[in-house]
Amino acid sequence: MTSDVVLTAALRSNLLSLQNTQSAIDTTQFRLATGRKVNSALDNPQSFFAAQALNNRASDLTRLLDGIGQSIQVIKAADNGITALTKLVEQADAIATQAQEALAQGESEAKVVGNRDLRGINDLTTIPGITANDEILLSLTDENGTAVAIAPYNTAGALQQTIVISANMSTDQLLAAINDLRVDDDGVAGATAQGVQAFEASLNDKGYLQIRTLNGGDFRAVFEGTARAGTSDTADLALAATLGFGNLARVAGDQTTAGTTTTVEFTSIANVALQSFALYDNTVPASRTIANRSDTLNNVTTSAGTALFANLDNAADDYTISVNGGSRQTINLTNAANTAITIQDFIDSINNNTSLNGLIEADFDEETGVVSIRAIDASVSSVEIGVVGNAAGTLANFGFGRSTLQTVSASAFRENIQLGAAASQLAKLENDYNKLRDQIDLLVEDTGYRGTNLLKGDDLLTVFNEFRTSSITTDGVEFTASGLGLSEADFSRASSVDGILAEARTALEAVRDFGSSLANDLNVIQTRQTFTTELINTLKAGSDALTVADQNEEGAKLLALQTRQQLGVTSLSLASQSQQSILRLF
Repeated sequence: MTSDVVLTAALRSNLLSLQNTQSAIDTTQFRLATGRKVNSALDNPQSFFAAQALNNRASDLTRLLDGIGQSIQVIKAADNGITALTKLVEQADAIATQAQEALAQGESEAKVVGNRDLRGINDLTTIPGITANDEILLSLTDENGTAVAIAPYNTAGALQQTIVISANMSTDQLLAAINDLRVDDDGVAGATAQGVQAFEASLNDKGYLQIRTLNGGDFRAVFEGTARAGTSDTADLALAATLGFGNLARVAGDQTTAGTTTTVEFTSIANVALQSFALYDNTVPASRTIANRSDTLNNVTTSAGTALFANLDNAADDYTISVNGGSRQTINLTNAANTAITIQDFIDSINNNTSLNGLIEADFDEETGVVSIRAIDASVSSVEIGVVGNAAGTLANFGFGRSTLQTVSASAFRENIQLGAAASQLAKLENDYNKLRDQIDLLVEDTGYRGTNLLKGDDLLTVFNEFRTSSITTDGVEFTASGLGLSEADFSRASSVDGILAEARTALEAVRDFGSSLANDLNVIQTRQTFTTELINTLKAGSDALTVADQNEEGAKLLALQTRQQLGVTSLSLASQSQQSILRLF
């Protein structure tokens, strides 16, 4: 075509060279701008896809690394829980140990403490409420509950000894008279008592009279004032109150029928709970066995077959219980059909009584056949028990105290029992222990992290590679109080305390063992976290080696290309001079 521009070969060659140089400059500038020498599969398919595979794996591992980090936090949360839980279980162990010590000490003695200051009194009969020849009658059992003979030193023993408050008797003389009583332990009936001291009477730092046994048994104190008239018991109660035992001494025996004998007394036991005889089922005497919860009371006897319950056949046949001198609560001994209730009915009636169930708790041990009533509140120090019948001979003799609870007439027979010295302390320790169990549950509940709680049975899976073929499972545990095997506290007897102490120590061992397992898993996961981080860096470095441009090299190339471009422009100018010379002809 006539409109086409004709270029010489030299011009075309120089122009093509400049175009190639510009293309190379563009490529080099793009590499400098992106920092990569391979930016797409067009640049270098083999390097591009190899680098992409490395980057993809590094990306997958990075996501896994986040999960690994969260797993570490879950384990750290559980480890924090284990640290705190260890302290709580150690505290539970300490409380159980304290209960064991308190029980051992408390069961070794029956002890009562008055509430009146008797210091410095030279003549007790000058105090209103005490009259010359007033009497305190003391009796004692051994640690097996068998009555033992006692007497002043070198005097013939008897099952009951009388301390007479004579005119001009001082407090110190009263203490000496009680302390002079000895256990007649030589095995000869009526022989002189030269054995161990039976009681220790003293004044505490407040001047209150305290009396305790020294042989591990129980004792009874009966108060008899010389001004007694009929069945009023006024003088007896006044005597007990003046000596500081007005909160313990109660009227026992038939209180309604004229001419019958009543007493003002209390019983102090070495045990921290009321415990019955071992109850046996007497349905088939030839094969007598430990009673069951479902056995009715009128079918229950001692191991020797002695009846413990009788005449339970009327709606008015009741058992009464009072705590710390409070209002008497009625436990019906018969059902709607006027027949005797079962052992379990008796237990339930106590535990469902709202006036009692915050202070005491009843239970039945099916292995030993023993019914127990124990304090569950630290304020409990004494329990009054009694039987009320519609006629004489109503018998309800569990064997809790020292009296055979049987009515003399259509009335009541009662006994007030001072629990062992450690009863209130053990009740407090029970409350402390049970509160600790609650706190263990609350601590475990709060140990979870993002919905995973290793201390409440959740398992933790930590994955280490993108194919999920490499992982570790941290098995969760149930470390609530029940999961650890920590039962509710029952510190009423040595066997139950020993059992609770064993549970606490087993739980402590389990917590410590799990802490070690957590530490092992945490170490593995942290090691894999470090490994994965380094592997990600290796993969990225390998990818970069395939695609990342050398900035120095690319910069030098750009400079060389720019120089070449300038030379090409000059060369193109020289090539066009032959045509420019023609212009000079015109």
